[in-house]
Amino acid sequence: MAEIHVDKTSGTLVIGLGRFGSAVAVTLDRLGREVLAVETNPALVEEWSSHLALVEADGTKMESLEQLGAKDFRSAVVGVGSSLEDSVLITANLVDLGIPSIWAKATSREHGRILRRIGAHHVIYPEFDAGKRTAHLVDGRMLDYIEMDREGFSIVKMRPPLEIQGFTLAESDIRKRFGVTILGVISPGHPFEYATEETLVTANDLIIASGDGALLEHFASRP
Repeated sequence: MAEIHVDKTSGTLVIGLGRFGSAVAVTLDRLGREVLAVETNPALVEEWSSHLALVEADGTKMESLEQLGAKDFRSAVVGVGSSLEDSVLITANLVDLGIPSIWAKATSREHGRILRRIGAHHVIYPEFDAGKRTAHLVDGRMLDYIEMDREGFSIVKMRPPLEIQGFTLAESDIRKRFGVTILGVISPGHPFEYATEETLVTANDLIIASGDGALLEHFASRP
């Protein structure tokens, strides 16, 4: 195996360069993070080899991971999801190597439970999460939706309801009336600004609001 010039102790190992894994690896690379990608498919290796530090290796085989020094990485992402067996084997190998932070992609709740049982620290459900996010956006008022935790706290980007347009946040008293907090306002042609009580909301603005998901849905459903 060719020598790899990656700082493993501060780097992330990304195994599998499908849509999810490649998005993770490319984003980490653009952020200036140390990242090493691992892929078995020769076509994907050829596609990404000029963009990422990459090795062609089989993560289901412990000896392959040992050869590339996987145990020295601070974190690892298992992007393999189409084969449950491969996903489980790769994750189990990473757990056995003692990698401190293992993120694994799951394609179902059952898949995710297995990954957690064998030691994955974080399980991601890209399709399920994308579906939930889309459900919040389909009516057009919300433009972005991020669920922050399982307790329902969320952050949304949305168009302002008619009843708060033309008023400052102090005048609208949104937190008391609706139970949500306006974090900031984006006006056309202007950068994001953190909200204050004096912030005036207009019909052309977008607002960034936070709070309980159900309360945000109620707030966004107002005319």
